[in-house]
Amino acid sequence: MQIIRKLSAHTPLPCAATIGFFDGVHAGHRFLIDQVKREAQANGLRSALITFSSHPRRTVQPDFHFELLTTEQEKLALLEETGIDICYVLDFTSEMARFSAYDFMQSILKQHCGVSRLVIGYDHRFGHNRREGFEEYQHYGAQMGMELVQADSYIYNGVPVSSSLIRRYLHQGHVHVANLCLCYNYFLNGLVVSGYQVGRKIGFPTANLQVNEGDKLVPADGVYAVWVTLDDGMRCPGMLNIGHRPTFDNGNNRTIEVHILNFESDLYNQPLHISFVEHLRAEMKFGSVDQLIKQLHTDASQAAALLR
Repeated sequence: MQIIRKLSAHTPLPCAATIGFFDGVHAGHRFLIDQVKREAQANGLRSALITFSSHPRRTVQPDFHFELLTTEQEKLALLEETGIDICYVLDFTSEMARFSAYDFMQSILKQHCGVSRLVIGYDHRFGHNRREGFEEYQHYGAQMGMELVQADSYIYNGVPVSSSLIRRYLHQGHVHVANLCLCYNYFLNGLVVSGYQVGRKIGFPTANLQVNEGDKLVPADGVYAVWVTLDDGMRCPGMLNIGHRPTFDNGNNRTIEVHILNFESDLYNQPLHISFVEHLRAEMKFGSVDQLIKQLHTDASQAAALLR
């Protein structure tokens, strides 16, 4: 996949393309990208995506709190897997935010990216006021030699798959369903930092994870069965707790702690890749440390069975 960031230094070739932020690169995105690839192949064109280095909402609503499914680098790595030819990664500037739909199509899509066939959903909207829709885009495209192709939606359990839907599942702890919509296990990347060392004292040593990207969505509080990939590529089964450790009166301090099953080595200051498989239970406050230890043994057995 060729990644192009500077349009001024690029000579475009005719392509079939679609446009979007592609957060998560989920099943709906992949379904759309497959349609772009088919259009490109059928018409002797290159296939292309037009996306943005950061969410356009950052420019128009700078105070908005983001919860992203993927960082930019994670997104590009996932897009690479789709087999698309070109990925344009644009900076969404204040000037671009003021473009009308026509100006965006003419200046960015046609002139700088060489789009001759644009594949978009019927309800996809862009341009300054976002009032125009597919019929207007078709009309503009006819004027500039760009054919508009209406994309089909990807439906799962009767609902169109979207990044917003997946965020809702993750906020509810339904990582298994989120994974089905993503076509891969939701993941967090981070660094092991110093923690409270309580887990070690009760026989369940944990690595305290600091997520690399502050805007990355962290799933709902609770205990999860996870796969842990170490810096050397070794993949280990584990159970992970997200929450406030109420049994130890941890206050408002939310932590992400992973216990790797049957693993003893020190992981401090090492990067970890955490891949979510299943939600085991909600976080809860126990009447004693002994009750907590008993539950942790049950959690470990359930995680091991799921990951086996």
